[in-house]
Amino acid sequence: MKAIQVHTPGAPDALELVEIPTPRPASGEALVRIESIGVNFIDVYHRTGLYPLGTPFTPGREAAGVVEAIGPDVTEVQPGDRVAYVLSPSYAQFSVVPAAKLVPVPADVSFDKAAALMLQGLTAHYLSHSTFAIQKDQQILIHAAAGGVGLLLVQMAKQRGGRVFGTVSTEAKADAAKRAGVDVVIRYTEEDFEEAVRRETQGDGLHAVYDSVGHTTFDKSLKCLRPRGVLVLFGQSSGPVPPFDLGRLAGGGSLFVTRPTLGHYILGREELLERSGDILGWVERGELAVTIDRELPLAEAAEAHRLLEGRKTSGKLLLRP
Repeated sequence: MKAIQVHTPGAPDALELVEIPTPRPASGEALVRIESIGVNFIDVYHRTGLYPLGTPFTPGREAAGVVEAIGPDVTEVQPGDRVAYVLSPSYAQFSVVPAAKLVPVPADVSFDKAAALMLQGLTAHYLSHSTFAIQKDQQILIHAAAGGVGLLLVQMAKQRGGRVFGTVSTEAKADAAKRAGVDVVIRYTEEDFEEAVRRETQGDGLHAVYDSVGHTTFDKSLKCLRPRGVLVLFGQSSGPVPPFDLGRLAGGGSLFVTRPTLGHYILGREELLERSGDILGWVERGELAVTIDRELPLAEAAEAHRLLEGRKTSGKLLLRP
């Protein structure tokens, strides 16, 4: 089968298209024939070595496709089932995945939409429903509101009755954020987002900030919060946040900071099925829009990473094996 591998972490050209043997499922595993692959910033972190993996490795953390074969002791799926998965390698034509990690994809939901939803949709779900469970009329800020997670998180925040602020870089992304439901769009390239938040909240501040940017936004994100506000730091596209004095949380109003990851919010199959059932069901019923920016062949994985790192996408990037 064809797959992308990284032998030496580095620039996008480290993503090499290779021919390797098609794997066979062992006990408790299933072989998935991949139809669509999601591209995410964590793939960049793995490729560069920021989040190191043993080499060589196949990158990617989500995909959708069809069960090709199952190993012994598998009861969750059968060959021919339409499935999607997250947190297992995906830049390939086939992948072996623990059967308990596979979720059913409704017949009316395309593989493209399912692949686009698994990591970012599940992330938006746990952020808005669990890490900081948004309540009606609460005011929140979502950085990178026109990105893959951002557009989904905006919609879920609006479903829960929140008033949503969103930062974007361009007019096109501002339009996308507005269509998703952002109430106050902030062009951070033209306006200081902290000042905009203080102005729009009459100095009261926000209940929560969802920050996937990290280094360049962290300090101002903290300053946007009202007393007992929550900063949810779930990414670091601009670099990691350096160590800081926890006393600043007291001085800022008894603030909270959390650094969640998806794996801790789908610890068991029941939780995974509940969250995935929600998001795939919303798409099936037309209650959640999935924005796909573009699709590229698997062989152009390096170009996909360049687009993502250059912030030249709005919505989801997919690879087709």
